[in-house]
Amino acid sequence: MDIRTSTGLLATLTAVLLGIVGVWGFVDGYLLGSPGAWFAPTIGSLVVAAIAVGTLVLLGARSKRWRENPYW
Repeated sequence: MDIRTSTGLLATLTAVLLGIVGVWGFVDGYLLGSPGAWFAPTIGSLVVAAIAVGTLVLLGARSKRWRENPYW
């Protein structure tokens, strides 16, 4: 296993761990507990973030030049 494979594996595990912690915090704080006045702003922020990320993914996927960059 070379250094790039090890680093990629570590980055993937870190992202998965942060996702699990985030989902656990959301479920514990909002679904099981009483969210109070912060529920609507939180859901609104999540919707805006999902739309922004989805738009960027869509724009990137439809680009004709994304593989022409010398970086790849």
